[in-house]
Amino acid sequence: MTFALFVGAGNIIFPPMVGFQSGEFVWTAAIGFLVTSVGLPVLTVIALAKVGGGIEALSSPIGKTLGLILAIVAYLAVGPLFAAPRTATVSFKVGIAPLVGDTDMTLLIYSIIYFVIVTGISLYPGKLLDSVGHILAPVKILALAILGIAAVFWPAGTSIPATQSYQDMAFTEGFINGYLTMDTLGAMVFGIVIVNAARSRGIENSSLLTRYTMWAGLIAGVLLTLVYLTLFKLGSASGSIIPGAEDGADILHAYVQYTFGNYGSFFLAVLIFVACMVTAVGLTCACAEFFSRYLPISYRSLVLGLSLFSAVVSNLGLTKLIAFSIPVLVMIYPPCIVIILMSFTLRLWNNPRRIIAPAMAVSLIFGVFDAMKASTHLNHLLPEWAEKLPLSAQGLAWLIPVIITIVIFAIYDKVVGTNTKKSTHSEVMK
Repeated sequence: MTFALFVGAGNIIFPPMVGFQSGEFVWTAAIGFLVTSVGLPVLTVIALAKVGGGIEALSSPIGKTLGLILAIVAYLAVGPLFAAPRTATVSFKVGIAPLVGDTDMTLLIYSIIYFVIVTGISLYPGKLLDSVGHILAPVKILALAILGIAAVFWPAGTSIPATQSYQDMAFTEGFINGYLTMDTLGAMVFGIVIVNAARSRGIENSSLLTRYTMWAGLIAGVLLTLVYLTLFKLGSASGSIIPGAEDGADILHAYVQYTFGNYGSFFLAVLIFVACMVTAVGLTCACAEFFSRYLPISYRSLVLGLSLFSAVVSNLGLTKLIAFSIPVLVMIYPPCIVIILMSFTLRLWNNPRRIIAPAMAVSLIFGVFDAMKASTHLNHLLPEWAEKLPLSAQGLAWLIPVIITIVIFAIYDKVVGTNTKKSTHSEVMK
């Protein structure tokens, strides 16, 4: 179920594009991509398992208010603003549009049907393990296995030369593109869904919940890696059959049409539909569960509202959704990376908040600069000095300032002392 929740729209369309654009540097780019699309999500699931809760428990060292703000941003990003609508637009463009035509009206009709189904499944979260884990996940895994085996043993063509950005910075280009899968944000959201699924089977012991959640994350990480490696191969070997591809959806459609003939479009339609549907259900359940705790609105009403909003946003189209989401993700990923990695160091500090809060603040400030640079509408506002920051060209201007901040405040924590380790850890566990 955990693997099925992760593998959605971005997981299927971005790896082929990375393989396509990186050419001879494909495996260097792949390593960078896997760091942010597999490594960080798995660490996130493990971190959530250790604190025994959701994103609010993970972010407790920065205080309730800031932690809640981070949680809201993460849930909105992977919910109705970006990820959930993207599951509809990707499944439409890749699987449905080639069969019925790519028009505004067909997208509207499809998005309505799609989110009606999402709503129907999401209204019964207690049956999520049965509907997703026992029915939809096996279908998704079988379809991905067929596609992956075909990509490895029956490449459709040859690679084309890498784009200039991949020639210069293959690893960091892959690293940044891994953001677009939203897997790390998804892990922060899905953590509580995984824990609740285990609880639905009568598991209440905290140590067992932690163990099962960690195993679920690790198994999902291994399967995700296998999927990505085959999709990198697919994209890399498809350059000659569709040299003008605009996105991963174009590459996938061209490959299956070339390899499987007329049956390819139907096969891809089923694969993408199931893959995106499962993720959309998981996101809707998680978001409705989260917001129902803070708003005077019932879970069922939130499911309906979130699905309706996602359906409206999905009609913007895939290209606009991706263009709008890139700068936002570049901005919010650095603070999320900091809180995830620092959660494994809580026992090292007298007061973790002294180090984590300023490190996250610095990561957000410099993340804003990277976001402005990534935006086609805001890049002209970027100060000239910001473009000269170390690693700015790689989209990682936040990294060195964050490391310096951690070192400075770690020294401050050791000098000031006042050991609050036990109380802080107790607060996190709560």
